[in-house]
Amino acid sequence: MGEEQSRKLPAVHLGSIEPLAGRLDIPSNGQLLYKTMKVENLLLSIAESYLHFNRVDSYLDFPGADQHDGRQLPTDLPGNAMAKFEKAPNFSMALYYDQSRSRTYACSLSLENSASIWKYGKVCVVFDFAKLRAMLNHTLQPGHAALSYRGNRCHQIFSINYGIVKYVEWEQYQANARYFPNPIEYTYLKDKEKFFQEKELRICLSALGMGQFTLNDGCAMEFPASLRMTFDFRAAMTDGTIRKILYAPACDRASLYTELRKQRIEPME
Repeated sequence: MGEEQSRKLPAVHLGSIEPLAGRLDIPSNGQLLYKTMKVENLLLSIAESYLHFNRVDSYLDFPGADQHDGRQLPTDLPGNAMAKFEKAPNFSMALYYDQSRSRTYACSLSLENSASIWKYGKVCVVFDFAKLRAMLNHTLQPGHAALSYRGNRCHQIFSINYGIVKYVEWEQYQANARYFPNPIEYTYLKDKEKFFQEKELRICLSALGMGQFTLNDGCAMEFPASLRMTFDFRAAMTDGTIRKILYAPACDRASLYTELRKQRIEPME
């Protein structure tokens, strides 16, 4: 490819570390986080070394799922739909937010070990927030990480952010009264009436909401309903990133302990 042709190609928008750190509420050092899950999902995550992230517009398959997750607020939508980009007059802020939502993934944890979180599973992994944050940020260091897509090694396009969810009056709250929010800010707003008890902290992975990401062969990249981020559970248990594992009374601990020992992990009480 010639130099002149190279200059015409758009640059790849690479992911970054916590670009919204100054605009999201982040807990202080020492905060513990609680992640409940099914036993089989915990064992698979350990065996294959990953944290599971769901695309925020795909929470539709269980009772109580937030179908508005990451969506523009009702009071914001008229203004967002009216605002257009100067160089793309047919592309509104509303479309930009919708496309960003379809490229945003969340891993949800709780700031408290409350009854409301145990509906998601029989085991609960307790993380040290500061150490988890440092471990994930290290994994996604620019120039260090890569994205695997259908067997292809690609540029790492996802930015990572952490924040405590803000619970609002969904039908009345307006986020764009003074300025157009970053699309990721919608991921950290939830209906106070329905979800306040969850006391959620979210880790989000998001890609730019404009244009298309394409492979070298010209095919557009699709964004699946979930993705996996590399995470070494064994290392996290060793260095204190994972403080302990809690169990529901109905959990078959004997079977779980057996499976953990098969993976050379001594059960954590």
